[in-house]
Amino acid sequence: MSNKTKVCVPLAEKTPAEALLSAQNYIEKGADILELRMDYIKNPDKEMIRKLIADIDFPIIATNRLQDEGGFFAGSEQERIDLLLAAASETEYVDIELQTKSELLSQVVESSNCSIISFHDFHKTPSLEELSQVVRQAKEVGDIAKFAVMPQKIEDTLTVLSVLANNPQTIGISMGDLGKYTRVTSSLFGAPITFASGAAATAPGQLDIETTKYIMGQLAANK
Repeated sequence: MSNKTKVCVPLAEKTPAEALLSAQNYIEKGADILELRMDYIKNPDKEMIRKLIADIDFPIIATNRLQDEGGFFAGSEQERIDLLLAAASETEYVDIELQTKSELLSQVVESSNCSIISFHDFHKTPSLEELSQVVRQAKEVGDIAKFAVMPQKIEDTLTVLSVLANNPQTIGISMGDLGKYTRVTSSLFGAPITFASGAAATAPGQLDIETTKYIMGQLAANK
């Protein structure tokens, strides 16, 4: 993977037609990769997902987020995993939560071209030791570790950057207004991917595509 941090924009639409239109718009605005949030789509099925991925024809992260990690998928856990498996071979990355049952997690990782093992805490920022342990566990399972946590104070955002500084192939985000700057400064620490919003943000503190790319370009130029 390139050392350049890719800007990923989530597709959070309810229908494939809306997702395709948004994908074309975000690509024109400069997205490097798109995240297909299958949990936002109304009544998704495997054939629908495969066709949508083919129609978009652009690098994609396939995600079907658990409800207790900020997602909206209403089906069973097996149905959630089946959709990820259907998308796995068709996409560049699959994002799956670290807390997923181990045998299901292994199935998805083994089927993926590249796996992102994610962890979310929308209430707090775990300690440096705890976050570092999360990253270690994620990398024992998959290719890239990802965590997104909520800061209560500015020092929490520095914890996130400290973890990134010491762990390559890690996506780390401090959410909300307080942590907004980490979405662009993570590029200075070699994060493979960061996330920006296309229309409505899918996580607290996301900046839009143009702003994200502009600031990252300025940071790279002055590095």
